[in-house]
Amino acid sequence: MQQMKSTPASVDEYIASFPKDVQGKLQQMRSTIRQHAPEAIEALAYGMPGYKLNKKPLVYFGGFEKHIGFYATPTGHEAFKNELSPYKQGKGSVQFPLDQPLPLELIAEMVKFRVLEEMGR
Repeated sequence: MQQMKSTPASVDEYIASFPKDVQGKLQQMRSTIRQHAPEAIEALAYGMPGYKLNKKPLVYFGGFEKHIGFYATPTGHEAFKNELSPYKQGKGSVQFPLDQPLPLELIAEMVKFRVLEEMGR
């Protein structure tokens, strides 16, 4: 499953380009980020929803065929390496399988960590 062939103009269009069950998970991800980073600016970046705080990247997420990718920069992932250990990861990314519930509390903690990190700069 890939997003629509034309480039979406908004995060709403991006989310709407996925099947209904995936849309629900993407909306959960979006809501969790917005709840814990209300001052962050939401926009599409790198072809997926991204959030900036003080003009600096905060977090990103994206839908894929079998997972939702979450990108909290390498520092965000390093700080939560033990909690993220059950999931497939890259240097600054983690994959949450579509056949499992999203770990919304963990995502919230990671977003709060990144907000504090960016506010401290």
